[in-house]
Amino acid sequence: MGRFRGGLRCIKYLLLGFNLLFWLAGSAVIAFGLWFRFGGTLKDLSPEDKSPEYFYVGLYVLVGAGALMMAVGFFGCCGAMRESQCVLGSFFTCLLVIFAAEVTTGVFAFIGKGIAIRHVQTMYEEAYNDYFRDRGKGNGTLITFHSTFQCCGKESSEQVQPTCPKELLGHKNCIHEIETIISVKLQLVGIVGIGIAGLTIFGMIFSMVLCCAIRSSRDVI
Repeated sequence: MGRFRGGLRCIKYLLLGFNLLFWLAGSAVIAFGLWFRFGGTLKDLSPEDKSPEYFYVGLYVLVGAGALMMAVGFFGCCGAMRESQCVLGSFFTCLLVIFAAEVTTGVFAFIGKGIAIRHVQTMYEEAYNDYFRDRGKGNGTLITFHSTFQCCGKESSEQVQPTCPKELLGHKNCIHEIETIISVKLQLVGIVGIGIAGLTIFGMIFSMVLCCAIRSSRDVI
């Protein structure tokens, strides 16, 4: 009996440690999602009249899942400390929801990468063409693109040189730079989403094992 209670205590502490890690991971996911959306490379490239709804869906899901992770981490600690089967069962259900959300985020980031790249490239093409049709109209947008992606023009930078970053050395094709940078960023979002989904699997295992152990201990008593 003493050995059984010792094993139960060990599982409980493992779940408590997991929930602390899960809470910290949730904080990191929220910070990452908000930085990417409002402080990262693409912060100035989503005017409401041009960006489609799907463009930032993955990030919104990621931030929402991070907030849920923080709440669930605290919820799981309470369930483990009180050894409540009901709370642990609810904790498992919440982890399942988070798992589905993070997998969706990861898959969306990888599959939707090409669509996002083409959309931003189209935005750049429009600003590039506006610059030649009406230099006052497209000037600010083109400067933003060149500053954000540290590039200048397309095949040549001579015609748009006044809008290029002064610190930029040599010519960098913006169409290529947009593809490279967005591809890397969305791959990172996908990796974070899939990584968190993998972490939730351990939480579900720990919660179910603890729940079964609590039930067994009460049957013994």
